[in-house]
Amino acid sequence: MARLVECVPNFSEGRDLKKVEKIVDEIRKIKEVTLLDYSSDSDHNRSVVTIIGEPEKVKEAVINAIKVATDLIDMSSHEGAHPRMGATDVVPFTPVSEITMDECIELAKEVGQAIGEMGIPVYLYEDAASKPERKNLADVRKGQYEAFFDKIKEEGWEPDFGPREMNKKSGATAVGARVTLVAFNVNLDTPDLEIAQAIAKKVRFIGGGLRFVKGIGLKVEERNITQVSMNLVNYEKTRVYQAYEAVKMEARRYGVNVVGTEVIGTVPMKSLIDAAEYYLQIENFDINQILEKRLLDEQNK
Repeated sequence: MARLVECVPNFSEGRDLKKVEKIVDEIRKIKEVTLLDYSSDSDHNRSVVTIIGEPEKVKEAVINAIKVATDLIDMSSHEGAHPRMGATDVVPFTPVSEITMDECIELAKEVGQAIGEMGIPVYLYEDAASKPERKNLADVRKGQYEAFFDKIKEEGWEPDFGPREMNKKSGATAVGARVTLVAFNVNLDTPDLEIAQAIAKKVRFIGGGLRFVKGIGLKVEERNITQVSMNLVNYEKTRVYQAYEAVKMEARRYGVNVVGTEVIGTVPMKSLIDAAEYYLQIENFDINQILEKRLLDEQNK
């Protein structure tokens, strides 16, 4: 099998789609890299891009895209529901095939150094973290763009790469290495942000909820609803249907209903099969019963 790494850079632009296309075009230029998915959200004012390919080519594509994002996005006037601290907010690398987590960590460091040379402070997180307190992205990003002008000067918060001074236009960037996660949002039929935040607090691990769930409550202005936006950092130990049911159960306390869900970026097939097995009560199901999976296996023989 080929050496493949996945990268999911998040850019703080979800309203000006011409800018988003210019950023994504830099990835399209590298023929050896596959653009799996990209989506923009105007309420979050954020775009999530998923690419896969040979490590060096992915690194080249990501750095080129970040250079364009640095030119196009001005954080000093940025507003959006999603937490953020930089024009290129986060850049996680995930091993897919024939590549180790240690190699992804090294890749994160190389990309982090390149971003730092652009005059942007960089913090390594998750498995690439240089300090235990930087492993959790939420801890790194705490305070967001506005607070980082002071935070970066505090003891222990010097960046891993780049200047120890906040970049007014581009902010700061988190670069990491991690296992595959599922970005899963649950929409609620209430405009009350406090309710969504209360539910997120109960569901996420840090609030006493599910072990491998990170979550926040967000407003979806365009639809006048709210959502619990979650990252399932280990979808095999905390499954998608468990996160969904936990949100639905907590929502009942407030007389609130779930009106839909969404997946951001790509997801492993198994995470959706688990949900199908649970809700359809399929007994003794085998992943090889999926036609497309069998055909793909036959093609790869």
